[in-house]
Amino acid sequence: MSAGTCGHLDQVDAQAQPSAGGCEDCLREGGRWVHLRMCRICGHVGCCDSSPSKHATVHNASTGHPIVSSFEPGEAWWWCYEDKVAFEMPDVPSFAHE
Repeated sequence: MSAGTCGHLDQVDAQAQPSAGGCEDCLREGGRWVHLRMCRICGHVGCCDSSPSKHATVHNASTGHPIVSSFEPGEAWWWCYEDKVAFEMPDVPSFAHE
């Protein structure tokens, strides 16, 4: 996987921290999730598209924030919604829920 295929890395906030320990929208609404994603622009933690509410994709659609990373233990991949490409960023800290 190559970061060179994503044209939105200039939007990444290296200081962004996870907004919650789980999908913040599911936690607020009483929903459930399958896997978690963290927005690399603002830190919003949302659930994946296999989850009933797909909050990470909803966050992308409502904010235009194009890049998420896995928020799962042992996973370090990123996804760009705009360029539809997965990649890794080995020199950037990764985050995961406990």
